[in-house]
Amino acid sequence: MQAYDSALLHAFVLDGQGGARSICAAELDDLQLREWESLWLHWDRGQPQAQRWLRENSGLDEFSCNLLLEENTRPRLLPLPDDELLLFLRGVNRNPGAEPEDMVSVRIFADARRVISLRLRPLRATEALIADFEAGRGPKSASELLLDLARYLTDRVDDLITELSEALDEEEDGLDADERYRPDHSLMLQLRRRAAALRRFLSPQRDLYAQLVRNRQVWFMEDDEDYWNELNNRLTRYLEELELIRERANLVLEAESRRLIER
Repeated sequence: MQAYDSALLHAFVLDGQGGARSICAAELDDLQLREWESLWLHWDRGQPQAQRWLRENSGLDEFSCNLLLEENTRPRLLPLPDDELLLFLRGVNRNPGAEPEDMVSVRIFADARRVISLRLRPLRATEALIADFEAGRGPKSASELLLDLARYLTDRVDDLITELSEALDEEEDGLDADERYRPDHSLMLQLRRRAAALRRFLSPQRDLYAQLVRNRQVWFMEDDEDYWNELNNRLTRYLEELELIRERANLVLEAESRRLIER
């Protein structure tokens, strides 16, 4: 299994208490989980070794592998036989030099005791999960791992919306304070474009969280639906805020046009 080491970004056995031990690819063949343990494997989808492991060693059928390795996909939830599921999520791109609205995706297969995730570009959310494990306050089960990953992805959206709103605040304050103020036209267009792009990707993810509330897996924890419902409510609020940002940007641009005409 050494050939898979470079493609396997992280592998953890969850101890059921909030901690986890890291393992390498060579340990997967003989791994025996104890009753209270779960497994998380996080792969680099762009590496052929990850694709080969998924098709030859994961135990997933061809249909699931094909979906997990699709080049382009939107947020979606697909229940599978035997109480398994596929979950495709997107998050804000916080990688250096990237546009935040150029969303990063993570594709996930999950069952009661196993989570297999694949990404093409780095995810800050996985770094946060690993930090939680190291502190002993990480997810205790496969269902909690899904929730925590979704929660960290959603937190990044909150940060970006705050940045967009604060940038608009400055331009609106400038207009209110000085009738000769010229707002940053290119910035307003950029904010409007970013808000529209984020809405386009986040709307189906909001619907996906609502699906998880309605379609409970037998291995979900008792209160998981409440947490998925909270994520659904948060994304609903973010979508409303993004629409408001788009409208505010339009008003700033209209004010700029009026002032130019009046001159």
